[in-house]
Amino acid sequence: MVKPIMKDMMFLAQKSEPATQADLQIGRDLQDTLEAHREGCVGMAANMIGVRKRIIIVNMGPFDVVMFNPVIVSKRGPYDAEEGCLSLSGVRPCKRYQHIEVEYYDFNWKKQRIKLEGWTAEICQHEVDHCDGIII
Repeated sequence: MVKPIMKDMMFLAQKSEPATQADLQIGRDLQDTLEAHREGCVGMAANMIGVRKRIIIVNMGPFDVVMFNPVIVSKRGPYDAEEGCLSLSGVRPCKRYQHIEVEYYDFNWKKQRIKLEGWTAEICQHEVDHCDGIII
């Protein structure tokens, strides 16, 4: 289901709670909501649709990946970036890493580990920041 975009900074600044298998529908809601905002959005976190759970979705070119309880386990190649967000107006500076490795659970609740670089790494870092209550 397409959900409204949260813009309340007090809510967005709160850390998200771990997701459980009971939260799989939130992942589907993120898929639907990202699709509805495709023209101006490449990733989302559950708190952006009003749910404080560690769930994100990242566009990886031809497909989107939903990650439950994502954790960045390694990062290298720091650089300065400017990012926007559907929950905020304008763009803001931030520090990102060119190469990251992320562990997460998929829809089958199987642990996955993926290496990301460049644009997809930046998107993922932005969404994990959302889970940690970090607003760019």
